Amino acid sequence: MITKDIEKRLFELQDKKFGEFNKKLIPGMEDSYFIGVRTPALRKFAKEISNQEDTQSFLKELPHRYFDENQLHGFIISEDKDFYVCIKKVEEFLPYIDNWATCDQTSPKIFKKHKKELLPYIEKWIKSEHTYTVRFAIGMLMQHYLDDDYDEKYPKLVAEVSSDEYYINMMIAWYFATGLAKQYESILPYIKERKLDVWTHNKTIQKACESYRITPEQKTYLRTIKIRK
Repeated sequence: MITKDIEKRLFELQDKKFGEFNKKLIPGMEDSYFIGVRTPALRKFAKEISNQEDTQSFLKELPHRYFDENQLHGFIISEDKDFYVCIKKVEEFLPYIDNWATCDQTSPKIFKKHKKELLPYIEKWIKSEHTYTVRFAIGMLMQHYLDDDYDEKYPKLVAEVSSDEYYINMMIAWYFATGLAKQYESILPYIKERKLDVWTHNKTIQKACESYRITPEQKTYLRTIKIRK
């Protein structure tokens, strides 16, 4: 019953123009997959129902029918305040994530307080055969382990990922571009020594050169090591 109630509420929040916008951002899905609820409204709704007992029934009803339900699901578990309860919910949800937006916007707040405990899960997820589980793992490394908790073993983990999947390789490029902004001297050898495939190598340089956090001098050098086809 809760899922029907949630579905009804989502249609009440519908913005059809936003739904059309989402269809263009997330290709390959049926038009009927998108209700068209704006992200701020989804986040607000998630906070509103995250502590309701019957919301747990919604989280168990996988797979969901709509993109907006998946987004809501990700936002609900991102509000969880118990690390191990949250991890369990994340692991139940990951196999059902079917697009980059839900993958990237599912970001539990509790993870930043449990980085040591999170690592074994990341190391497991990054070896998954499921595209968005791997992308999620790399995203978590990028979000939580490129600053004070950085270790040289983390980019090595990412560089070892070998995939033909566009959405994995794009996240690898995003990771290394962000790494260049935050840990330039440590990350640069991965680019300089061509440790990534050609597409990801060049995409990393492109994204780094688009970043305001990379100095003009660094951008000039990075452009010289782009692989010309």
